[in-house]
Amino acid sequence: AEPGSMISQGSPVTLRCQGSRQVQEYRLYREKNPAYWVRQIQQELVKKGYFPIGFITSEHAGLGLGYRCQYYSHTHSSEPSDPLQLVVTGAYSKPTLSALPSPVVASGGNVTLQCVSQVAHDSFFLCKEGEDEHPQCLNSQPRTRGSSWAVFSVGPVSPSRRWSYRCYGYDSRPPYVWSLPSDLLELLVPGVSKKPSLSVQPGPVVALGEKLTLQCGSDAGYDRFVLYKEGERDFLQRSGWQPQAGLSQANFSLDPVRGSHRGRYRCYGAHNLSSEWSAPSDPLDILISGQIYDTVSLSVQPGPTVASGENVTLLCQSQGQFHTFLLTKEGAAHPPLRLRSEHRAPKYQAEFPMSLVTSAHAGTYRCYGSLSYNSYLLTHPSDPLELVVSGEGPDPVLSELKGSAQVLPQESSGLGWSERGSERGLARGGLTLRGEEDNRALPGMPTLSGTASIMKRRGGWREGPEEATGPM
Repeated sequence: AEPGSMISQGSPVTLRCQGSRQVQEYRLYREKNPAYWVRQIQQELVKKGYFPIGFITSEHAGLGLGYRCQYYSHTHSSEPSDPLQLVVTGAYSKPTLSALPSPVVASGGNVTLQCVSQVAHDSFFLCKEGEDEHPQCLNSQPRTRGSSWAVFSVGPVSPSRRWSYRCYGYDSRPPYVWSLPSDLLELLVPGVSKKPSLSVQPGPVVALGEKLTLQCGSDAGYDRFVLYKEGERDFLQRSGWQPQAGLSQANFSLDPVRGSHRGRYRCYGAHNLSSEWSAPSDPLDILISGQIYDTVSLSVQPGPTVASGENVTLLCQSQGQFHTFLLTKEGAAHPPLRLRSEHRAPKYQAEFPMSLVTSAHAGTYRCYGSLSYNSYLLTHPSDPLELVVSGEGPDPVLSELKGSAQVLPQESSGLGWSERGSERGLARGGLTLRGEEDNRALPGMPTLSGTASIMKRRGGWREGPEEATGPM
């Protein structure tokens, strides 16, 4: 069948029969049910083995009603061809195809695909696309006749192949036609090639109605990128572009930001000529402010204007109870610093210390409160606090947390900072999200990390040997 055996209702298709050079005549017939339309084809086309259908309808198709052809010469006739099944699609509205629990599947894993229709059907078909001329289809019988959904098990999967699917609904009674195809669902099987980086502009904390742009980029020459949010049944895919030589990236806009945009994101890259996706980027958390209506305040000790080289503590407080407080610096796209709340009657608070400040610490700070049961939702920001650093001094040196404020352990929250060893509140000039490997300095922010130990020495603190932080 040209262009294929699966044809949308009303489209043209040509059945072509091919035999030896000595063929005198071709004949086409349909199993179980005569194909009367064949008689209307011009004999010149029939003699060449062409059987065109200008406008395909349900009369031309049906499960179990395959077409066969034979050729005849002066001396003999051929055996019948293998049956060709025509499938006519488009009689019903398209179903929805989704992957459970996620379209991101580890190599060697299995996944369940669910096809859901607004129309009750006797059967559903899942068809794999992209590798063969004819789609490979699986039939799933619903548990109850006339059901509106069916499930299919797929796997084990590997990163070296494409895993692209559509599903259809079908009725075994006349007119024997399928529904419109679902939207294409592609499974993402991460590989081992270099992970891209994921960043956000203007920053990871945003209010409803504002605009965010997530940027996935790499120097590995990827041609396409996908952005995936944990817990979703689909992902966004974009073609890459080159902002400069040797780099490629794709931008994903969230505009306007909605409450459903909160959560943890990762991105992946791939080359156009390859089916294999890269390893995932480090995670990036999008936090929505203004969703908790208690207020928080931010103050600084000893004061908002300090000389370079002095120690400073930013204090975030609230009257109402919060499980954690977050500190952000204006203009920084890096993750905010998050600390566990402490009750110091009559208030709840967290202390964010900075030692030996320099001009890099100067800037505008805000803090937020959050609750453990939905750590991606925050309060309105505190009033801004402007920190002014006068004079020149050495580069920022990492400090140990003062007081009894605790670093969030990994298991306490999806946004907790990791903690390793006996020291706490430690840093190497970066912030460590759970599972994050690529930490960069966040100028002017007090920093925590689970990847460095701190050893006391005369004149201050210094970094010790790093520990390996395992993947999430």
